[in-house]
Amino acid sequence: MALTPTSSNNQIDSSLVVTKQTSNTFRVRYENDYKLTGMCDDIEAMEQAIFKIINTERYKYLIYDWNYGIELSDLIGEPIPYVYAEIERRIKEALLADDRIKEVKDFRFSNEGGSVLCLFTAITIYGDINNISKEVTAYVRK
Repeated sequence: MALTPTSSNNQIDSSLVVTKQTSNTFRVRYENDYKLTGMCDDIEAMEQAIFKIINTERYKYLIYDWNYGIELSDLIGEPIPYVYAEIERRIKEALLADDRIKEVKDFRFSNEGGSVLCLFTAITIYGDINNISKEVTAYVRK
């Protein structure tokens, strides 16, 4: 008695069509009250996805897979040149885990009063999203 099938009818059906899921999702108003305001798709949905990824600390919330989010909390108190290099690497790592994002580029950094601001561009399958910002707001050593 074999443990694997011995039938020769184990062929893949060539009429199978693989379709990608749409990016259709709920539109969230992040500015003040996090209210759901309908649905959004394509570039607007990507802007929302990027916002969520770079504002979710990786490993902190059990609801998310360990590949979701970004690790920034350990950068607090580190020297600014190190923070610049690490923010760029970590943003790229976090965003490129999403197969709709093709490239992350054009990083620009500034710091003031112990906070580091990073601006960048994401190239997605729906188009380019410019001037995305992420700030590490706790004290960063100069």
